[in-house]
Amino acid sequence: MIVGNGMIAKRFKDYELNDNIIIFASGISNSANKLHTEFEREATLLNTTIKNNSNKRIIYFSTCSIYDPSLENSLYVRHKKNIESLIIKGASKYTIFRVSNPIGATTNKHTLLNYFIEHILSKQKIIVWKNASRNILDIDDMYVICNEIIHENLFLNTTVNIANPHNYKVMYILSAIEKHFNTHGHFDFIDKGGDPKIDTSAIQPIFDKFNFTFTDNYLPDLLQKFYPIS
Repeated sequence: MIVGNGMIAKRFKDYELNDNIIIFASGISNSANKLHTEFEREATLLNTTIKNNSNKRIIYFSTCSIYDPSLENSLYVRHKKNIESLIIKGASKYTIFRVSNPIGATTNKHTLLNYFIEHILSKQKIIVWKNASRNILDIDDMYVICNEIIHENLFLNTTVNIANPHNYKVMYILSAIEKHFNTHGHFDFIDKGGDPKIDTSAIQPIFDKFNFTFTDNYLPDLLQKFYPIS
């Protein structure tokens, strides 16, 4: 069973007819959201889903922004922590995936790369936190990792980080986008930002099993995969 219709929900479509697993992927699409009604909507839907499926394993997608000192007190992160608590207290079987920034084919303008790409290509100015780093992960890699955890019944009733072992400086990400599209963006720099410390040691055996390699080409390859230049 799948709850949601966004990029993550669509990638986990294989679980649509699974009667034992609930993929709860109906979260907030914009991490900058400040509308309490949106936060309340997700909490209400989650509580209803747990109540109506007490014997099923809830799979929830939280955020690695919890580890970012510059974001840990944002409304979005506080909401995610609250949702995690609701699951831990209310669900009999669950796994909480704290994911970084999944990159995939989506029209959501609020995802990390879509936001940067739209602003760079349209020559809109971007306010850049010069000390910020972000963690990005191909949604297909994310699916393989999560699917292995679910299929092998790993990390039951616990929380696990699903992320790239390496962070990328925001300026590196912007430069990679400029190079990929052969253009230049317009930036204003401010002395803000943090470097999230994300421990991925728990899923290292899965990296090894599926021969994941996070080389210097990981980001350029992602850009070519999801934003191909004809």
